[in-house]
Amino acid sequence: MPTVADALRRFAPAYLKQHSDSISVAQDKVLGAITRCRTGALGGVRYQCKRCQREHWVGRSCGNRHCPSCGHEKTQVWIEKQSAKLMPVHHFLVTFTVPREIGLVLRGSQREGYRCLFDASSQSIRDVGAATKSLQGCQLGFFGVLHTWGRDPAVYHPHIHYVVPGGGVKLDRHGQAESWQSTPKNFLFHHGTLVRVFKAKLADELRDAGLYAQVDRVAWTKKFVVDIQAVGHAVPTLKYLAPYVYRVAINDSRMVAVDDERVTYRIRRKGNRTQTKTVPGEAFVESFLQHVLPTGFMKIRHYGWMSANSKISIDEVKWLVWIMLGWTFWLGSGYAPQPKNLTAPMQCTECGGQMRVVEVTYQSLDSMGIQIERGLTYFDSG
Repeated sequence: MPTVADALRRFAPAYLKQHSDSISVAQDKVLGAITRCRTGALGGVRYQCKRCQREHWVGRSCGNRHCPSCGHEKTQVWIEKQSAKLMPVHHFLVTFTVPREIGLVLRGSQREGYRCLFDASSQSIRDVGAATKSLQGCQLGFFGVLHTWGRDPAVYHPHIHYVVPGGGVKLDRHGQAESWQSTPKNFLFHHGTLVRVFKAKLADELRDAGLYAQVDRVAWTKKFVVDIQAVGHAVPTLKYLAPYVYRVAINDSRMVAVDDERVTYRIRRKGNRTQTKTVPGEAFVESFLQHVLPTGFMKIRHYGWMSANSKISIDEVKWLVWIMLGWTFWLGSGYAPQPKNLTAPMQCTECGGQMRVVEVTYQSLDSMGIQIERGLTYFDSG
């Protein structure tokens, strides 16, 4: 089955030659990493089975956050870490999108544009939450994930998904955590208010960044879509967001064919319908590159008591929630169900035994005369 890397290896060189003036350093770095990932060009890892002692050489993974072949292990670890931060309460998925005219401006100035989108949307959640009756006097804790594509990687559609617990930490007059205050299970904010506040704050952020004049005036007359969805426990939502954290635009399972001129892949339409789409090879490269983030840009951001610099710790918030639910004795007894790890040890393809790393080399395996073992599922080694 063809992969995204196969398509990029075939068509990226010609695309780079024709668009050398417009390719950013980040995009060039991403293409270089993905096209060499797990081929042995980046070196290799030698594994040995603890049971049958058989050795397996695999090519090192590039570890790039845009690589569709990498990130599986990191994705599972991310789900586990985020799950540990979740409160045992109902949650909401809040999604902020912008009209196409504003999206084009964000694409032209990604670092500043995405920052504006994050700042305007997170401040809107904070301010509207503070004015909501069920959350007055509370500090919220939430996190957001930037997503720039739709069902088709050719579509540029920047938006941010926020996972927001249904409640907040009630603070006393000294700013200390006092108790957990819950919201109704089917209501977080007034939708119309959130849309109006977000629209105004985004305009202010774009003005401060010097980008407002680039936006077509028609955009501000269009409907801004902000979706608030009750999702219950947030673990399924984390699993939905996880592929967007360590992968970009399209994964290998959606690839159908790669020939000398074209790339064919699957896209999902409304109603869960699937169809195939065929595009010229260089158009596929261009579609992929428009989703490459600026170097060092954080696409996951935490706010309120979920942020790293919060004076209120996650453990303190959990205790407040447990007290509110009356769970303190049950959780302390050891009888409460414990979360299971999503990551599993790597297994030998011959006997199924657990494997261990015995050597890592950064020298090209081809130059060492070593043949890599393909088709072996293994951990990221970049």
